[in-house]
Amino acid sequence: MQSEGIKVGFTEEHDQWLSKHLKRRKGERLDALKRGHSYGNRLFVECVWWPLTGHFHGLHPEYEVKDWRGRSYFIDFLWMAGSSRIAFEIMDYGSHGTDRSKYRMDLNRGLFLQSQDYMVLYISLDEMKENPSFVLSTLRNVLSPYLLAGTANRSTEKSYSRIERELMRLAIRNYRVLRPIDAARELELHYTTIIKYSRMLVDKGKFRPIARGTSPRVTYYEYIGTIQSPDLV
Repeated sequence: MQSEGIKVGFTEEHDQWLSKHLKRRKGERLDALKRGHSYGNRLFVECVWWPLTGHFHGLHPEYEVKDWRGRSYFIDFLWMAGSSRIAFEIMDYGSHGTDRSKYRMDLNRGLFLQSQDYMVLYISLDEMKENPSFVLSTLRNVLSPYLLAGTANRSTEKSYSRIERELMRLAIRNYRVLRPIDAARELELHYTTIIKYSRMLVDKGKFRPIARGTSPRVTYYEYIGTIQSPDLV
């Protein structure tokens, strides 16, 4: 009976999480999510991610990034844990191992992401199907510092909303600068929503509005907090 309850909890949370991302996207991003969140990715969130964390906070499916040529592609999952960005790629031999050029490109992209301060973790689809406990226990060891930080600072959620924390982390990744139009595109939120929460962070002493020249119009926000702040998690 307990496992049935866990299964129901996962299904409800997963459907809400996926629906939220589907509603936020359009065009190529929407198509990538519809195509990409299939068997292997669903297996990962159900058999590994959910037992590991019990939530979907900060986890983004089919997340768009740029490679070294400036071309867009979609990684299977990105988890934003504090100021850290952790990418998960589900590797299926049928789609990666039999095509040498694609296999090479996948590895090059992973190497490039690591040079951009991402942590990249490759997960074997076959291993998830045959030995999910190994994948789960190994990821628990790798991610324990980030999981513990989230638990220890759970009280900060009362002071800072999820969107506020995402904006602070995004500013840190961009050398403390947050441009609302870029943030709206990357976080898949409306421009006015970004402005609203940026102003709230100004009131809380985390952002400083920056205007260009003598114009009073704010062109971007500067993050003035510490990059080790528990408010980021």
